[in-house]
Amino acid sequence: MEYDYLIVGAGFFGSICAHELTKSGKKVLVIDSREHIGGNCYTENKDGINVQVYGAHIFHTSNKEVWDWINQFAEFNNYRHHVIANYKEELYSLPFSMWTFNKLWGVKTPQQAKDMIAEQSNDIEEPSNLEEQAIKLVGKDVYEKLIKGYTHKQWMKDPKELPKEIIKRLPVRFTYDNNYFFDKYQGIPIGGYTQIFEKLLNGVEVRLGVDYFKGDLPKHNKVIFTGPIDKFFGYKYGKLEYKTVSFEHSYYTSPNLQGVPVMNYTDVDVPFTRIIEHKHFEGLETDGSWITYEYPQEYVADKTDPYYPVNDKENNEMFSKYKEEAEKVKDCVLFGGRLGEYKYYDMHQVVESALNFIKKEIDGN
Repeated sequence: MEYDYLIVGAGFFGSICAHELTKSGKKVLVIDSREHIGGNCYTENKDGINVQVYGAHIFHTSNKEVWDWINQFAEFNNYRHHVIANYKEELYSLPFSMWTFNKLWGVKTPQQAKDMIAEQSNDIEEPSNLEEQAIKLVGKDVYEKLIKGYTHKQWMKDPKELPKEIIKRLPVRFTYDNNYFFDKYQGIPIGGYTQIFEKLLNGVEVRLGVDYFKGDLPKHNKVIFTGPIDKFFGYKYGKLEYKTVSFEHSYYTSPNLQGVPVMNYTDVDVPFTRIIEHKHFEGLETDGSWITYEYPQEYVADKTDPYYPVNDKENNEMFSKYKEEAEKVKDCVLFGGRLGEYKYYDMHQVVESALNFIKKEIDGN
């Protein structure tokens, strides 16, 4: 049998492409090196709790088209993300808001908070790295307690060595609103994320535990590759850098261990970056609780999973060379997703990117 498309990766990008191509009448085969579909959004039900195996995923978007599209495949609750930062057993509200500034400085008004930040950052004119950008945004005190150690653990680099753009993802607001995201539409799929992929891939042939680089693959006309682009080209220009993590899942008989879905540990002496208590995402009433400890891990190509691209100047320049190589093979291989495009995508951004990508591909054919 010959397939019109071989899709490498059963995460959001690959699954959306498979779904839309199959609807258009194409013969599609999806392969994934893991033993499950869903990529990093894979959810497993344990003791009545939907455990997000690869860390916390909250769907949020202001794009109504994307929101309406994803709601075809699951019913979402009205979960709003609230995070607690734990610094040496002192608890602070995240994202950075008036609750954070009030506890740290005792300030009560937005102007008082802004004045304190300005005073602590007046020696920085134009930030050149993450540390300077963070201080410019929230001041030295917040940086030292809530950003510096966490960032050092998370990226395994001195914040001075990281691009300033990374910290711009974190919300800062001068209101007593501790909703983590600004987006109009937010929620968690009731019953977990895996159901979405089951529906997307319904009627699509899927082979799991298959390594594209080792498998005996059937004939196909075109590849949609969502794995690491540098690996595809044999690392000919070097190995792109990623942040990666490892997860330790534990069950506790306590029905409520930390009272919040996510608690970040910002002290560098604590080995993990955060603890996730999954039941709180859906407000479940259970006798016990599944907890995930998230540990930073050194990325080693071909040995550890790549999660977050390190989009500094050196890596982006390397990626531009791989992008040029991709242009040369675009008639038979297309690249997409966080690893294929070496781009930090949130879920809603992957969905939008995949829908636009596959519409262009189908229309082009």
